[in-house]
Amino acid sequence: MSLEVLKELGDATYYGNELRAWGEAFVTFGLWFTVLPLARATIGRRLAKRTADRPVNFLLLLRALIDATTRVFMFAIAIYLALRWLKIPPRAEKLVDTSILVVTWWQVGHWLSALVQHLIEVRRGREFAGTEGAASLNILRFVAVMIVWIIAVLMLLTNLGVKVGPLIAGLGIGGVAIALALQNLLGDLFASLSIALDKPFRVGDFLAIGEERGTVEQIGIKSTRLRSVTGEQIVMSNGDVLKSRVRNYGLIPERRAELQLRIAYETPRKLIAEVPKMIEAAIRAENKVRFERAHFARYGDYAFIFEAVYYVQDSELQAFMDAQQSINLRLLDEFSRRGVTLAYPTSRSMAIQPPAPPEAAS
Repeated sequence: MSLEVLKELGDATYYGNELRAWGEAFVTFGLWFTVLPLARATIGRRLAKRTADRPVNFLLLLRALIDATTRVFMFAIAIYLALRWLKIPPRAEKLVDTSILVVTWWQVGHWLSALVQHLIEVRRGREFAGTEGAASLNILRFVAVMIVWIIAVLMLLTNLGVKVGPLIAGLGIGGVAIALALQNLLGDLFASLSIALDKPFRVGDFLAIGEERGTVEQIGIKSTRLRSVTGEQIVMSNGDVLKSRVRNYGLIPERRAELQLRIAYETPRKLIAEVPKMIEAAIRAENKVRFERAHFARYGDYAFIFEAVYYVQDSELQAFMDAQQSINLRLLDEFSRRGVTLAYPTSRSMAIQPPAPPEAAS
């Protein structure tokens, strides 16, 4: 085929464009739709290797953004660049521009979501160890991603020429009605966000909420679930949790214990003076226990009353009870060895004789 024939064929017009222009458009599309996915895969693999040994925040963010880049967006870029070679009708051009705009903002939403999730993961690495606090951060992630997509949709509508202000105002009355209908659900949602930000408790903490007590198993969007000491699961809405007085035993650095002993009045004066020292020695002999005081407090109804206070430096209930038991057994052995008698309530009754009957009148 001669060059003149090829030139004539290239100058032929199909659907308003020369065949040469159609060829350039197809080549451009194929080139970009091949190069962009290959570049994404290559850069992603290299970043994965570099961040495996040394996780740098900037490189992790760049990797997250590249992973969030979709093939639909790369397809839209290839279409846009290919159409630069062609002349298309105004209506078709407007349709293509609108479609590309929608895809672009859809991709921006993916990038912003990846950015938000990266920032949350960085916060988790700084503030939490392991999976601790994961539930709170999941709630925060959910709310943040939802806000990101709302902003992306509003920006898309603005770029499409839609006046967002009147639209939001027009939806105001309907929004109020929906908010009233979903009042409890929205209240629990904002309560979950408050828990995620303020962190009054975390998964694994032992809580006392009103009359309920249990270990936190899950913090969800609507409810918080506790595992009670008797085994059943307690489900409470997040709104009710924040309205209640919450006692968090999982965050206390140490537990306070108060010991009260009653020593029999028959105990010799010399041993009475030694009892506070015995109590102190028994407490100090226990590991992870901080002694505070031990005193002969007062005279009871039937015994000398001694009081002691110490702190178990462990938030776990099991460790607290084990320390109390060990101290009590140690005191019991010491009192038995020294001859100190523990008192117990006693009652002494006197026999009352009935009055003698009056003598009969003579």
